[in-house]
Amino acid sequence: MPGIVVVGAQWGDEGKGKLVDVFASKADMVVRYQGGANAGHTLVVNGKKTILHLIPSGILHPDTTCVVTSGVVVDVFGILDEIKGLKNNGLLQNPKQLLISDAATVLLPSHKALDAAREASLTGEKKIGTTGKGIGPAYEDRASRRALLFGDLFERETLRSKLELHLKEKNHLLQSLYEQEPIGIEGLLAQIEQAAIDLAPYRCRDTSSVVSKALKGNKRVLFEGAQGTLLDLFHGTYPFVTSSSTLSGSACIGAGVGPTQIHQVIGVFKAYATRVGSGPFPTELNDEVGEKMRQNGHEFGSTTGRSRRCGWIDLPALRYAIRLNGITNLALMKLDVLTGFEKIGICTSYKLDGETLLEPPVTQADFSRVEPVIEWFQGWNQDLTRLTRLADLPRTATNYLDFIGNQLATPIDVISIGPGREQTLWVKPLFNN
Repeated sequence: MPGIVVVGAQWGDEGKGKLVDVFASKADMVVRYQGGANAGHTLVVNGKKTILHLIPSGILHPDTTCVVTSGVVVDVFGILDEIKGLKNNGLLQNPKQLLISDAATVLLPSHKALDAAREASLTGEKKIGTTGKGIGPAYEDRASRRALLFGDLFERETLRSKLELHLKEKNHLLQSLYEQEPIGIEGLLAQIEQAAIDLAPYRCRDTSSVVSKALKGNKRVLFEGAQGTLLDLFHGTYPFVTSSSTLSGSACIGAGVGPTQIHQVIGVFKAYATRVGSGPFPTELNDEVGEKMRQNGHEFGSTTGRSRRCGWIDLPALRYAIRLNGITNLALMKLDVLTGFEKIGICTSYKLDGETLLEPPVTQADFSRVEPVIEWFQGWNQDLTRLTRLADLPRTATNYLDFIGNQLATPIDVISIGPGREQTLWVKPLFNN
């Protein structure tokens, strides 16, 4: 069975967690391939909410193996909290269900302290809007070949040596540049050594090999992305982006498999658009309509708790995401949130200096100047959350969906009408058997 990538097609928070959880009921393996605890994937099963930041969203299915690969930065204390929370709820009873790569980058409290200090030193529009989870500084260490790897946690001499070098540099920055308190090595070393004992059952020396064998063995493998296309380090609204590549191609790099193993890419997007933090957002609604969208959709970050900026759906941005990721199928989430709006807008193109653009301009400066061209559609008042058939959707809702699908020239196979697993309408099944 070829691999299937689930990728965010907007600015993150599209509902990838729910979708992967639903798909995982028929998958053998779910693979997280980039990002870190800045992700917030919310799963709702039988009315009970589970929020995951590092552990793949297939973890609620006991027969699904979940893999954290070398492309991920792992907050060892954060993932331990997630593991304990799952176990307290009767989940993750078999440690073989979760595999953490020895080659994954370890994220430490010093990374978080540096991340927060940098953001606090910026003012106004210069602020990036980072989650403060230390993701950027951790990826910097990986790029500079100074990172502490997950496998190092189990080698005492290597751990101390790398930690001494790490804190020498980070404490100098924290104290001299940002006037923050230094982090002591002995206390941190003791915490890490205890964490290593607790995490040892989940250690996997080579997740790349495990994933490759699953694919060659015709297993159903889902690759779970974090954040969204427009936050990609290389192709997003730089500098207002995350610190890793969020595109589908990163599934191969982060997981360590060849591109020929990926045969389907599912792009996840909301029926409207949201964004957290700074950066251009052409369809943003800074009025009562945007506030209604925020409240109806509970658009508050599961990682930071911050309010999300809300606006109409942006087709130029989605066209861009489809092209960059090679998206073959689409999943539209949160259609139910638009219930009760008298009219609903769709951004079909941008205007920039008299020119019509069907995709975003390359530079952030130009992107911040575009004017959205909005086409209006009649809304609906019917509660969608209890529907079980596509045929029961109101005509105005199907008109909205048909227009989006035709404009994007990509099939919409899944429609979500609520946070629960059962609140999912299928146009076409993910797996045929």
